Amino acid sequence: MAEKLSDRALEIGANVERFVRNVVIPYEKDTRRDHHGAPLDELVYEMRDKARAAGVLTPHILADGSHLTQLETAYVLQKSGLSPLGPLAVNTMAPDEGNMYLIGHVGSPEMKQRFLKPLVEGRARSAFFMTEPAGENGAGSDPSMMKTTCKLDGNHWVINGRKAFITGAEGASVGIVMAKADEGACMFLVDLPDPAIRIEHVPNTIDSSMPGGHATVIIDNLRVPADQMLGVAGEGFKYAQIRLSPARLSHCMRWHGCCERAHEIASDYANRREAFGKPLIDHEGVGFMLAENLIDLKQAQLMIDWCASVLDTGSLGTVESSMTKVAVSEALMRIADRCVQVMGGTGVTDATIVEQIFREVRAFRIYDGPTEVHKWSLAKKIRRDWKAAQS
Repeated sequence: MAEKLSDRALEIGANVERFVRNVVIPYEKDTRRDHHGAPLDELVYEMRDKARAAGVLTPHILADGSHLTQLETAYVLQKSGLSPLGPLAVNTMAPDEGNMYLIGHVGSPEMKQRFLKPLVEGRARSAFFMTEPAGENGAGSDPSMMKTTCKLDGNHWVINGRKAFITGAEGASVGIVMAKADEGACMFLVDLPDPAIRIEHVPNTIDSSMPGGHATVIIDNLRVPADQMLGVAGEGFKYAQIRLSPARLSHCMRWHGCCERAHEIASDYANRREAFGKPLIDHEGVGFMLAENLIDLKQAQLMIDWCASVLDTGSLGTVESSMTKVAVSEALMRIADRCVQVMGGTGVTDATIVEQIFREVRAFRIYDGPTEVHKWSLAKKIRRDWKAAQS
């Protein structure tokens, strides 16, 4: 990959990797966590202060506001992912990274100054309010099922509904709220907290790397000035598509870095630990698992690079990002599982970060669409293409 990358990407990536390995990884044992195990904002902003001082904060967005290419971003975000805390520390985390991308592409100059600037500076967190409770048949993997409504009242829009699994809602300062109007889906930028947006519940989940968890919230007569609508009424799904593929891909980037780290730890363990008269690595059953990790890591890397290169042409990359999300999330799950297996009892304890990486990657198979939804969507494309070929 290195021969394809600009010198700037190689330099930024090297600086981010150095910072994550030397500064962030020691924070993995820091006890400043909530009862769900997620890092407290105190910890997040302390790390960000150090990232700012080291010149690696929000490394994918340059000083003039321009972004690295997707291929360059892939390299840098993988380096940030070498620790589950890395994306938080250098401000490449979800959902903020995707929200910054969306506001940067759709927001007005006023919106960028008010809402985007503090996010890029790493002084605020954000949340994306789209998913809705399953029991109410609301929007999940199918956004067209959205139940949350918005109605124009004078120079304000009034929003009502419930949202579920809203990552980082608790403690966020900026919100992007999706709702349905007569014109179609709409997006709004809002300041948080707001008394009209009430956190109902933050469930305990298998993952624990994201501050604020994944909240269920009630939106009760939220009044938003008309000039805080992102874009125009009825274009919300179009804007979601702008965010969708890069956000899917950046998940792949970050968790690839984590699994690279897990593989490093498992490989070190297998070379040091002896059983039945020789190091574990010399037992074929163990050595082959680590060899398979190398293969999966490389294949996942190539899929990420391929999809990134498609996005860099200006394409939405919807199909390519679906394929990549499936291939990479499944490969990373295999890698994380093998790392736990290689390390035996140690692998299921918090003695190393491998156990957490396993949990985080298991959740990744659901983030931004479960594997099965993407396969179903791809199968529909195959059907459409077949029909088109017959006509």
